[in-house]
Amino acid sequence: MATYTLEGRTGTWEIVVGLEIHAQVISESKLFSGASATYGGAPNDHVSFVDAGFPGMLPVINRECVAQAVRTGLGLKAQINLESRFDRKNYFYADLPNGYQISQFQMPIVGTGIVEIELQDGTIKHIGITRLHLEQDAGKSMHDQHPAKSVIDLNRAGVALMEIVSEPDIRSPEEAGAYLRKIRQIVRYLGTCDGNMEEGSMRADVNVSVRKAGEDFRTRCEIKNVNSVRFVMHAIEAEAIRQIEVWESGGEVVQETRLYDPSKGETRSMRSKEDAHDYRYFPEPDLLPLIIEQAWVDELKSKLPELPDEKRARFCAQYSIPFYDAGVLVADQTTADFYETVAKGRDGKLASNWITGDFFAALNRTGTTIETSPVSAAALGQLLDLIADKTINGRIAKDVFEEMVDDGTMPADIVEKKGLRQVTDTGAIDQAVTKVLAENQDKVAEYKSGKDKLFGFFVGQVMKAMQGKGNPALVNEAVKKQLG
Repeated sequence: MATYTLEGRTGTWEIVVGLEIHAQVISESKLFSGASATYGGAPNDHVSFVDAGFPGMLPVINRECVAQAVRTGLGLKAQINLESRFDRKNYFYADLPNGYQISQFQMPIVGTGIVEIELQDGTIKHIGITRLHLEQDAGKSMHDQHPAKSVIDLNRAGVALMEIVSEPDIRSPEEAGAYLRKIRQIVRYLGTCDGNMEEGSMRADVNVSVRKAGEDFRTRCEIKNVNSVRFVMHAIEAEAIRQIEVWESGGEVVQETRLYDPSKGETRSMRSKEDAHDYRYFPEPDLLPLIIEQAWVDELKSKLPELPDEKRARFCAQYSIPFYDAGVLVADQTTADFYETVAKGRDGKLASNWITGDFFAALNRTGTTIETSPVSAAALGQLLDLIADKTINGRIAKDVFEEMVDDGTMPADIVEKKGLRQVTDTGAIDQAVTKVLAENQDKVAEYKSGKDKLFGFFVGQVMKAMQGKGNPALVNEAVKKQLG
């Protein structure tokens, strides 16, 4: 893989990136209260006294949120810490009622791990995970609801977040995009976060710096709350170009928090970057250290679903499909399940070709999803059976598939109704070949004089005469025999 670099006036620069991904935990209730964690609802409808920061209200940790964090840590092949601790992170925003956030600082629930990503050229790279810790989300400030006032919605306040922090191992926007997509894929498979960046249930803080080859790390800036893979990639490049211009003009990059403006394609300063001591972390006095048992971790591990990397390897081995194809099919659990239903007991490569080809194209054309597609896995499987038992050939199958997309009819019904059964009667095929050759004596003479490429012409004419119903192998055999 070629190293990704940017060129400045003083030569080549390398990008150094680390991501902090905030993934909202799938749970019925919030991290420290019984209020609903469901997205949406009327403003301030899902708020308990704990979430609103009422005096004397004590947090009680949600066991399922802890389990979800452990599952995610296991999916990241990370160290699970049997003892962790919650801390108070002090800062003052209008949407943070307590004036502090309960988070984990020195003793997170999940330690170091590793994530494997694949780049467009097929290169495999490993990105280190520094930690995963649990924390409560803040509320939401809205500045466009009133001409002179800001309003606060605390429905999100107290919802459990997993902050997944990477090592600064990422060296290009493409790697950052691949890493973010892989984290989203893993948590979706695990059922620990829905990964919906549009709704804010997954977002990323992007730490960017630049350096010359062989240098130590230079000052980094953090780009806050980026809510799409595409914007993460664009923000990295925009910020790297800005920093290069600062260094090359003789200035110093200042450590700060910045925001990405997608409409302008640039980052802008938000505030000076806080260090850990600015938050005045101290152990949360209302919560004891979190102690979990190895037996419980082992039980959670035993019930994990098959994860994307393992599923991809199994698909290659079990269904004899290429590594790339398997990667497309395991991109999400729904697609993988659909494929397995179609491929079970059938030609795995043929199933893969139909799903990634005609089926995906039909979904795009009709604006449907696998869940809403008029063609079910059972119906597509039946179509492949009709090809396998030579009831229809591949060309007719494509026409049948289009009708299946149009009205959801099962393929066997279409074949019977339209009389599309493949002709395997060698007598009928020989008769069609004889007729085509008789009508094209000039081309037969050219063929026999050495123009071998005309063989395909004869086959095509026979198939056309038989309305596409001839068995291709038998037609080829009959043409070859009569021309010889």
